[in-house]
Amino acid sequence: MNIFIDNKSGAPIYDQIYSQIKDQIISGALKENEMLPSIRGLAKDLRISFITTKHAYDELEKEGFIYTVPAKGCYVASKNVELIREENLKKIEEYIEQILKLAASCNLSKEEVLAMVNFSLEEWK
Repeated sequence: MNIFIDNKSGAPIYDQIYSQIKDQIISGALKENEMLPSIRGLAKDLRISFITTKHAYDELEKEGFIYTVPAKGCYVASKNVELIREENLKKIEEYIEQILKLAASCNLSKEEVLAMVNFSLEEWK
């Protein structure tokens, strides 16, 4: 499992860990029931406080991405198809928002944006 902490990013460190692990779970890079590094071990590797790592793991568990076995460690939870679909829908909405901002900066009309989307859809199928 690879985690990269960007100190220049405005995002809190726990959120960077949370997001990267979540993305690896959703993409399948981390498999169901795969053991994650221990909280203290990951904190040591990243040279951060174990409290920060614990916060990220707690968020992942609360969201259903991982589960904890007492005295054993944290593991990747089985994929909840609906949860993954919801996460992907959120990403799509964010991309659409970015597209609309770019379109506005280019003074594109609604029709022009829809024509571009329709053209892409034709190529996609």
